Amino acid sequence: MVTTTLELQEPKQPTVNANNSSQRLVAFLEKTNLHKKDFAEMIGVTLSYVYSLIDENIAFSTRTTTLERIAVVMETEPETYPEYKRPEEPRLVDAGIEFLKSVQRQQGLSNVQFLKRFPRSQRLEIVDMWRGALPMPLDWAKLFAIANVLELGKEDIYPYWQARLQQHLTTGGIDAMSNIGLLNAMFQGIKAYLRV
Repeated sequence: MVTTTLELQEPKQPTVNANNSSQRLVAFLEKTNLHKKDFAEMIGVTLSYVYSLIDENIAFSTRTTTLERIAVVMETEPETYPEYKRPEEPRLVDAGIEFLKSVQRQQGLSNVQFLKRFPRSQRLEIVDMWRGALPMPLDWAKLFAIANVLELGKEDIYPYWQARLQQHLTTGGIDAMSNIGLLNAMFQGIKAYLRV
């Protein structure tokens, strides 16, 4: 009498090809439990476009802006995607944004956790700031909203905002040296108004 033994094997998990950008995206969305609609809004595309990327119905994006946004949300470098082509223009390095990013890291917040703390309508702008495409906002209310999410006080971000505004005014044609009195008076007034 011949007896056979059956061995139960666990089903094989699909392996993620590190070079396949669509599979990397699927793995990231599953790992972070990030809804595809949220992801689409964070990178500035439609939900159907995200589904097309995931299902590999279309080639993975080669658009620099989209790939950089994807990289920010996934907290990786865009150069890790075979589809990425380095843009001609350099990335903007803004001291205020770098400060905010360092506070985010100190608090242990991933980019997804950080972005989820903002209304959906603001997430794409923040992604663009984090990827170096936009400078720190001149709009105090927008900047203070970001600071609030990071539990920063006015006094923490004011010096960066003042430097950004002064840079904006100088670029716009104001000679900082010949208008030093005016600029000092203006910033004193702003500080009093903001109670910094």
